[in-house]
Amino acid sequence: MSTAGATADPLAALGALPGVADSVESVRKAVDRVYGHRVMRRRSNAITSEAALRGARGSAALSGADWALEEVRRRTDFSGDDEARTVGAALRLTAEAGQLLSIWRQSPLRVLARLHLVAAADEGDQVGRPRKEGEPVDEPLVGLPLPSATETHGRLDGLAGLIIAGGSAPALVTAAVVHGELLALRPFTCHNGLVARTAERIVLVGSGLDPKSVCAAEVGHAELGRDAYLEALAGYVSGTPEGVAAWIAHCGGAVELGARESMAVCEALQRGAA
Repeated sequence: MSTAGATADPLAALGALPGVADSVESVRKAVDRVYGHRVMRRRSNAITSEAALRGARGSAALSGADWALEEVRRRTDFSGDDEARTVGAALRLTAEAGQLLSIWRQSPLRVLARLHLVAAADEGDQVGRPRKEGEPVDEPLVGLPLPSATETHGRLDGLAGLIIAGGSAPALVTAAVVHGELLALRPFTCHNGLVARTAERIVLVGSGLDPKSVCAAEVGHAELGRDAYLEALAGYVSGTPEGVAAWIAHCGGAVELGARESMAVCEALQRGAA
């Protein structure tokens, strides 16, 4: 997303795209329904923990490790094959996200570097920093053209500037743009998808839309499916008003599905079934 010639608050301008206001309102209603459930008044920590687990599972699935929820729940060793390491990385990122909320608005690039460090662990000296020119990117599920390192660094700086400046954009719009930019740029040599989805979660929680982190968008992204995810992303990368609006709507739908999942957990807890 280029910010050249943009208004003082380009993210807010995206809120005026056709259909975006409806998506924002629909997400707000879905989130409010979860927070209004009586179980949330007594056992919100349990809902948060379950949403974190399910969100990590969903994010890992989109990165090629589509494990059953119970498999994720029972496993303790995530150091085996590539799929196990992907699931482990998703779980670590979900746990780390809550520790970075206070830093995000002041230093988003620092947060992104930390997220990559947590995801990639000890995968080499490319960990925790944006890629340099010529360094390969291991993100096989996203086949879009890869911007140069120079362009990537510039756009990251522009995105960080927008976050730090703040503005009046709805949380869904900001979260969708952060998510879309990180996937479009793939600024790290690996785990960009996991980092992008965690950053989306940080925006949704830190904005106050979902302060207890119980409406995991990752759940919804996984439920909507990889094909729909990549199609919506291609629309965002196209830069057309229709494509960007469709991506925001797609992210909104994912949040709504995450909210629906937590509503089901609330209902199960109320019945004493979980």
